[in-house]
Amino acid sequence: MTLPALDKIPYGGDYNPEQWGDAVWDEDYRAFDLARIDLLTVGVFTWSLTQPDEDTYDLSTLERILDRAHADGRKVCLATGTAAVPPWLAHRYPEVCRTDFEGRRHVFGVRHNACASSPAYRRFSAAVAARIAERFAGHPAVVAWHVNNEYGGQCYCDLCAAEFRLWLRDRHGSLDRLNEAWNTDFWSHRFTDWEQIVPPNMLSEHWRGPNHTAFQGITLDYLRFNTDNILRSFREEKDAIRAYSDLPVTTNMMAIYRHLDYHRWAPHLDFVSWDNYPTDGSPVSRMALSHALMRGLKDGQPFWLMEQTPTMTATRNYNPVKRPGQMRLWSWQAVAHGSDSVLFFQMRHSRGASEKYHGAVLNHAGRTDTRAFAEVAALGAELEKVGDRLLGGRTPARVALLFDWDSWWALEMSDGYSRAVGYEAQLVSYYEALWQAGALVDVVAATADLSGYDVVFAPFLHMLKGDAASRLEDVARRGGTVVTTVMSGRVDENDNAFLMDVPGPLGALCGVRVDETDSLPPDQPNEVALLLPGEPELRVSAHHVFDLVIPQGAEPVGFYTTDFYDGTPAVTRHEVGEGSAWYVGSVLDQEGVDWVVRHALAERGCLGAFADVRDLEHTSRVVDGRRYEFLLNHGADAVQVRAPWDGVDLLTGRAVAAGASLPVPGTGVVVVETSSGAAS
Repeated sequence: MTLPALDKIPYGGDYNPEQWGDAVWDEDYRAFDLARIDLLTVGVFTWSLTQPDEDTYDLSTLERILDRAHADGRKVCLATGTAAVPPWLAHRYPEVCRTDFEGRRHVFGVRHNACASSPAYRRFSAAVAARIAERFAGHPAVVAWHVNNEYGGQCYCDLCAAEFRLWLRDRHGSLDRLNEAWNTDFWSHRFTDWEQIVPPNMLSEHWRGPNHTAFQGITLDYLRFNTDNILRSFREEKDAIRAYSDLPVTTNMMAIYRHLDYHRWAPHLDFVSWDNYPTDGSPVSRMALSHALMRGLKDGQPFWLMEQTPTMTATRNYNPVKRPGQMRLWSWQAVAHGSDSVLFFQMRHSRGASEKYHGAVLNHAGRTDTRAFAEVAALGAELEKVGDRLLGGRTPARVALLFDWDSWWALEMSDGYSRAVGYEAQLVSYYEALWQAGALVDVVAATADLSGYDVVFAPFLHMLKGDAASRLEDVARRGGTVVTTVMSGRVDENDNAFLMDVPGPLGALCGVRVDETDSLPPDQPNEVALLLPGEPELRVSAHHVFDLVIPQGAEPVGFYTTDFYDGTPAVTRHEVGEGSAWYVGSVLDQEGVDWVVRHALAERGCLGAFADVRDLEHTSRVVDGRRYEFLLNHGADAVQVRAPWDGVDLLTGRAVAAGASLPVPGTGVVVVETSSGAAS
């Protein structure tokens, strides 16, 4: 199963016409024509409408919505509506309401409000999905199914406790193996009956919060269980749909989202989709990282950008509007990194409740003469012009960045060293360096096949599972480069420390052992002097944790300059087979990370053609032998670069000649179809 079969990049988004009357529908469709809107996501929160009580289904409004979309020539991604339980379900079956981390049973309210272990929730959510699929499987407007919405959250009720025990039996097989995995002889925790096991929360193993646990192994397994438990709900709805329809099924994810391991979900999705709402103050490269992570879930298959705001969000204390050109730029960034859609939330402002001010294509007045609508319409015209050329395009990456939810969870809830080291922040830092260097990067699981990559970055790979160490060593031995860091190779898949020198199974690859790891408050940095023969010395800041590295064959290329370990190695490079392995023994500032990343890329010729032009993003997609080069200028000022290829700019029709000057306006986009399909 692949992406929906369409003849262009679908353009549109989340539409909720059930909130308004027919007169508003007429206004909306006239506006959709102006903006070239051709796909609508409908029914996302309609459960209380489609099933007003336990025994009644009413699909008449949904049918009218689909019929109107078809009559106007638009396609539909049809949702099951199960992201928020209806009031009658919570009232009749209180078990569907979650018990929170503090042990409090909730009552009806908000959304994402269902316990995934609840038999009632599982039964009714699958049933309503089946009714909708049975009714609309053959509807000519429907091209894909959208299950639930932005899955997330956790529950700690008795039902979840029982399901957790079943999950543990399946994972560990016996209590003896579970006790060994959790190291339960520590603090008199040896379990002698499965019923003795309870969920880890504020009433049991935790204090202060979710990252403060006495038994990391227990909490780690509960996080894994929660991912699988919620995934089961998705699979049950998908199975219900599958009884009536073979159209592709997805659910919209949230990319760098801590609470669910999306790698465990990937095999069960027909195609990946996600919602792009960048966090305040995050670098633009974080969005590119998110796109690459979503693309990497299914071995580089294109994904859908299911939601983004055309203007502003409404969920934060401050909600700045997107500046002129920014919506277009970020939309093309998604396409450049593998999206086969550009979809918004929302098509029209809601009248009331928490999203009434969330950005929309149409405001409350339904105006089509606003700046926002003009930009949406202009982008729609561009996508219509491009047609199907980019659909199915893959990124020809030679560089991989490993992203591992288990390492994220284990690192951040570890007692010891530093709680200031955030896994997400460090992955963003390394990707920022890769992004600025113009490398074509896949973001893949730690278990992924690495044989096709010339450079592999494994920063803060705290947990080593299976043959991870030998696969990384294979990369170096065949002539590639591997980069790893402090806090890597510390624990096994059960979060138990390796009984060997740090960095554990990575020690032979890196050619080092770590004697001690110092940890200091964030306002007490050390300094690292970076130096390679024939280059000027660069001094950068190092923070949080500081490995005292003893080379075991590696050559130091960076040294601490203060404290009792002044003059000892902080960064090393080890020749392994035909390649090399770098070890970064501290949390370097961005300048330091940039230095390491660029030197590692340069070893294998993986620096981008525009690596010296700051904030000029470059990436590629290949479709049926045709290669498309994307240049996205995230700066305010225009830049002039030398084109490395012959071709034509898809958006303007201008010819592009190799070696000639190529202008890229501020917040501008250039998409070049190269004449030969040659690599840049």
